[in-house]
Amino acid sequence: MSSLFEPSNQPTEREALRPLPDRLRPQELSEVAGQEHLTAAGMPLRRMVESGKVSSMILWGPPGCGKTTLARIVAESSALHFEQLSAVFSGVKELKSVFETARLRRQEGKQTLLFVDEIHRFMKSQQDAFLPVLEDGTLVLFGATTENPSFELNAALLSRCQVLVLKRLNEDALDLLLQRAEAAEKRKLPVTKEARALLKTLADGDGRYALSMVEQIFATQSGEEIGTEQFMTLVQKRAPLYDKSDDGHYNLISALHKSVRGSDPDASLYWFARMLAGGEDPRFVARRMTRMASEDIGLADPQALPQCIAAWEAYERLGSPEGELALAQALVYLATAPKSNAAYRALGAAQKAAQKTGSMMPPKHILNAPTKLMKEEGYSDGYVYDPDTPEGFSGQNYFPDGLQRQTFYQPAQRGFEREIQKRLDYWSKLRRKKNSSPK
Repeated sequence: MSSLFEPSNQPTEREALRPLPDRLRPQELSEVAGQEHLTAAGMPLRRMVESGKVSSMILWGPPGCGKTTLARIVAESSALHFEQLSAVFSGVKELKSVFETARLRRQEGKQTLLFVDEIHRFMKSQQDAFLPVLEDGTLVLFGATTENPSFELNAALLSRCQVLVLKRLNEDALDLLLQRAEAAEKRKLPVTKEARALLKTLADGDGRYALSMVEQIFATQSGEEIGTEQFMTLVQKRAPLYDKSDDGHYNLISALHKSVRGSDPDASLYWFARMLAGGEDPRFVARRMTRMASEDIGLADPQALPQCIAAWEAYERLGSPEGELALAQALVYLATAPKSNAAYRALGAAQKAAQKTGSMMPPKHILNAPTKLMKEEGYSDGYVYDPDTPEGFSGQNYFPDGLQRQTFYQPAQRGFEREIQKRLDYWSKLRRKKNSSPK
């Protein structure tokens, strides 16, 4: 099968009125872009369709990655009746109606696949309503969510569903969607190479949003290629790119974060200005900037975090618009600071180790001994007070006795972390020397 949609006939007037993302909606698993870890041969959804045994599941992924499409394809490929609800607009009454219809349909020999969009919006009582119909096989549930199911869905419901994680569409997947759009329109997208790249950046992994922008571009009557400036004017004019309560909120904060991470102060200021123009609360940006300081810069520049806290506090004191300048100053600092995620990675590695060895006791020599019994048990015995040593470093073991020494923190060779690495190397040398010396 071709990787592009190739309409053999001229679309009807009714077909032409359908939005481009709907017209290009995949009809088979092999046509779904960017989710090969679920749809390729031997992968979960492919195996499910081929076996004919469809089970309930939660599809967890960002907007525009194909959750609804996958549910439709599975239903059609498995000869199940497809029913769709949105948790935003539905309650227990609507659920009971769907359940009753599904029971009647099942008596006639046809099972129902119920797709519930934004299932995390349902309250506990609404989620509980699914339990009996899942247990007796009245229907198969496909729930879609952009939120972590572990936090947003009941354990009882989760235990009856398999969780599949969908990915944001990468550049290759977005390129494929653009090619399909061009094949459907039978013409190339009239944009420059730079504008095409900007389109994919703005899409931020959202295929539906990317195709919506493509449709706006194709609707223009200009015979010339559209550059980045014209592209931004066109898209802003035809459809707001930012909505605090919708996908645009996440698209732009992602663009801001990646611009900071990519050490581009100009792009960072641009996305910051776009968010302010869209009505974003500057406090939200301040919070995310503070996270960036720890996640992407860390100890490569220890002043990044204080800069963000100071800017946040300045905004709280000054308000808008004066306080926004303080946030912009901190934003430029973050973008121009050396980058390191060493502390972020170290925490993740330490958390994994803690999960595996969570019951191991600390070594007794670093435990306090406030009672006689604890002293008799060896608590605090042999502890060396580091500042009293000539080097200010004892080299003692602080890991559990049954756990070999671990290395979680590995400084990047940038910024202040180069100095930290020198200290760690010095202490490592001292530790080996002290531990190898006769007692």
